[in-house]
Amino acid sequence: MRDSYTVTLPEEPPALPDLHKELRPRASMPGSLLVSTFVGLVLNKTKSSKTVQGLTGLRNLGNTCFMNSILQCLSNTKELRDYCLQNQYLRDLNNNSRMRTALMSEFAKLIQLLWTSSPNDSVSPSEFKTQIQRYAPRFVGYNQQDAQEFLRFLLDGLHSEVNRVLVRPRASTDTLDHLPDDEKSRQMWRRYQEREDSRISDLFVGQLKSSLTCSECGYCSTAFDPFWDLSLPIPKKSYGEVTLMDCLRLFTKEDVLDGDEKPTCCRCKARTRCTKKFSIQKFPKILVLHLKRFSEARIRTSKLTTFVNFQLKDLDLREFASQSCNHAVYNLYAVSNHSGTTMGGHYTAYCKSPVSSEWHSFNDSRVTPMSSSHVRSSDAYLLFYELASPSSRM
Repeated sequence: MRDSYTVTLPEEPPALPDLHKELRPRASMPGSLLVSTFVGLVLNKTKSSKTVQGLTGLRNLGNTCFMNSILQCLSNTKELRDYCLQNQYLRDLNNNSRMRTALMSEFAKLIQLLWTSSPNDSVSPSEFKTQIQRYAPRFVGYNQQDAQEFLRFLLDGLHSEVNRVLVRPRASTDTLDHLPDDEKSRQMWRRYQEREDSRISDLFVGQLKSSLTCSECGYCSTAFDPFWDLSLPIPKKSYGEVTLMDCLRLFTKEDVLDGDEKPTCCRCKARTRCTKKFSIQKFPKILVLHLKRFSEARIRTSKLTTFVNFQLKDLDLREFASQSCNHAVYNLYAVSNHSGTTMGGHYTAYCKSPVSSEWHSFNDSRVTPMSSSHVRSSDAYLLFYELASPSSRM
């Protein structure tokens, strides 16, 4: 069976001791206004000069290229960048979060450094690393880690610290199966937002529809789940190139569940042969596509180096929508790459500047300009797409 799944929130890391006394007190508003004014002056100067900001490298602290790659991709996510540079995050800080807002604060400080330092400089992410490993102890130390796992934990941590929901309501157990699919999806989305609602989720979270059809009685049950990214299988072809659309079609291809995989039909009250299919109910503003290059084994044993041809502009995903959709076209702005093997590899990032629209290669502390024709490679691992505004396509 093809392994497809929805990415929801990562597992909750172990509880940590009270860190409130160890962390710096929250900055007063006059100080934050000074920082915001300074950042604004730098960005305004950037617009009127030939020097482009945001081209600062990140020092490798010891096998931290996976972290640097993801940080540069997020630094070039325009709305997230502005959220940090303009200190908009300060009004959303949730002091009820487990980390007392330390992770979001260090992340924002790092983004500000990347956009106010000289292009030829590099900055150290050591303070940020201290906070991410407090939030997720699996990142303690200097072992090489998986960039997708790091992205999941980081976005979850940032989301929890600027979650607008201060007190989560008790999860509802009322069934919605009697509702039409459109209404059911809206109700499920409303329930999700009653508990999870932040600027981070506004950008990155979409909704996936899963349809399960019984071959005996024909009944179709549906489920609607949030996702932060989509993990796409890479098809094997004996001839011709593999495209990103091939990967998406394989992900949404109807699967047959039989034998030990038979689910229980709620109508037949018995385990029956069923078909399962995914489709996208709600498209996120930022769509992260994960190319499944590594084996699913606990210890990696292989890596697919298949070249996947993906579009840089006008990626039209309407055929994967679960309902009629007029707005599902995306433009690529960042790629996290993994070169090497499962035994030893290196992460880099290719990012398109939200200011100049020029592509650059980010290799830890080294940042170099590159042609858009070189963005596609067999090292591409995570693709960051931004939903195009309807007016930009007219």
